[in-house]
Order: sequence, then structure tokens, then C-alpha cells
Amino acid sequence: MSNEELQSWVERISIDYFGVPFRHRAVFNSRLSATGGRYFLKSHNIEINPHQLAAYGHAEVESIIKHELCHYHLHLSGRGYKHRDEDFKRLLAKVGGSRHCRALPGREKAKKLPFRYKLLCRSCGQEYLRKRKMDPSRYRCGKCSGRLQLLRLDAVTQS
Repeated sequence: MSNEELQSWVERISIDYFGVPFRHRAVFNSRLSATGGRYFLKSHNIEINPHQLAAYGHAEVESIIKHELCHYHLHLSGRGYKHRDEDFKRLLAKVGGSRHCRALPGREKAKKLPFRYKLLCRSCGQEYLRKRKMDPSRYRCGKCSGRLQLLRLDAVTQS
């Protein structure tokens, strides 16, 4: 699908579901990775993730377009356009837009690292767990200002 086809699709959805024309630009942005689309407050343009179309089809992208058009129309009319606003939630439910887009295949969230290091205060014994290695000489204990010692945790003791 081209950007021109997307533009006419967004214009048609805007008229059909909101009763107001979309007068700005809608384009695909293949650099979007963690979001289905976005609305720009200053330019009022909309960008849509083309990977959503390839992975889930027209129905999913249509609900993303409705979501972005909710931001668009509410912002231009001076009403609550943010996700937390009641105006936004009501309009989104009315037009049948999605609250969140589906995660793209192969782009699930990275696993969180387990704690691999422990900083131990030499004075008071306070422990600080860390996932990444750091230089303990640059820091002091937050409890007593004592010197810290870096210890590597074994995989067995991390349960």
C-alpha cells in the first residue's frame, strides 16, 4: 500500500466515523518499532507503522488509524486528547479504535537481566543489588557514606 492510498483511507475513516474531514498528511513510517502509529501535535500529521499492516492486516491498521484520529480530532477541537483523558476514552470506544496495538512478531520485550552484582558497604553492611558492573570507588553508601565493595553474585544464589 502506498502513502497516497493510506492518505485516502485515513480521509475516508475520518468522514465515516468522525463526520469531520482529515486535512493533514498521513504517511507510513517503517522506522516505528514499538508503536502502531503516532500523531504530531504541531504539524497534525499522522504516521502509521507499515509492519502492522504486513503482520496483522487491514483490520488492525484501521483500529490504529481510528486511535490516531481520536488524538487528531480531539486536539483540534480543544478537548482532552491524551490517553488518560475521559474525552479520549469515550471517543475511542465510540468509534471502535484500539487502545493498544498488538506486538509485532519477533519484537517482544527483552528479558530483564537478573541481578549479577552486589555492592556491600564495608562500614554498615548495607547491600545494593545491581544488574550491571560498576566502579564502586566512585560511589559511597547512601546510609552511612562508607566505602563500597563490588561482589559478583553466582547464578546459584540468585533464586
